[in-house]
Amino acid sequence: MLAAMSANLYALGAIALWATLASLGVALKHVPPFLLTGIALLVGSLLGLPFVLKDRRQWAIPASTLMLGVYGLFGFHFLLFIALRHAPAVEANLVNYLWPLFMVVLAPLFLKGMQLRGVHVAAALLGFAGAAIAILGARDAADAGTGWSWGYLPALASAFIWASYSLLTQRVAPFPTAAIGLFGLVSGLLSLGCHWLLEPATVLSSRDGVLLAVMGLGPLGAAFFLWDKALKLGDARQIGILSYLTPLCSTALLMLVSGRALSWSIALAAVMIIGAAVLGTRGK
Repeated sequence: MLAAMSANLYALGAIALWATLASLGVALKHVPPFLLTGIALLVGSLLGLPFVLKDRRQWAIPASTLMLGVYGLFGFHFLLFIALRHAPAVEANLVNYLWPLFMVVLAPLFLKGMQLRGVHVAAALLGFAGAAIAILGARDAADAGTGWSWGYLPALASAFIWASYSLLTQRVAPFPTAAIGLFGLVSGLLSLGCHWLLEPATVLSSRDGVLLAVMGLGPLGAAFFLWDKALKLGDARQIGILSYLTPLCSTALLMLVSGRALSWSIALAAVMIIGAAVLGTRGK
């Protein structure tokens, strides 16, 4: 009982930090995405150093586990930042937050002993309908242009990456939570290498530095450690249900920061996506 309560608190902490990610990404949209991802992940990886200095074995993990961590941390955030640059931010954020639904629908493909039932199919259809309303509803927004943007595709891809990463961590050999710092370190160095090869040099302001530090220590740092700790201590189904608070909090904060009024299409899409994710967990 105590472990379950602790797990839920860890999950809520991660959710609160992730709710700030989209807003920070928009505030730093002038920073090249590889550079942004690299710096933030390197800052976040520093949170794992105290554990490693105490016991170096904390980072002694198989190469396959490290590759999985890089796939999740680097792939997810890079695609999300790309989406926020090339699609209306609120709509892209909602599409990205199909990842809780993907976790439910894809679970039978990644984990043994789970089946996809009719309720899961219904949840998937409801969730994708919500995403479609979010995308098409952008036509009514002043900053949406024609309503469609290719930026929705990386938003969808980032959702798949995070869902599959979260599921696959349950298939690999158990690893210490401190190894999340190694995931961030390697992913950050890889991103900076891509920046050096593919992106123009950029001068960052002191404001950029502060925002990058906040992003690295929060949604791209501590949130990963909290999420991993929650999954290790608690019931993944309960934690998954709590994670559906993330799109609601994130979208509300993003709209508040951008000064954008809540439209009927965004409100309906948010209700449908969150409702679909909750419905998907009902088919045990």
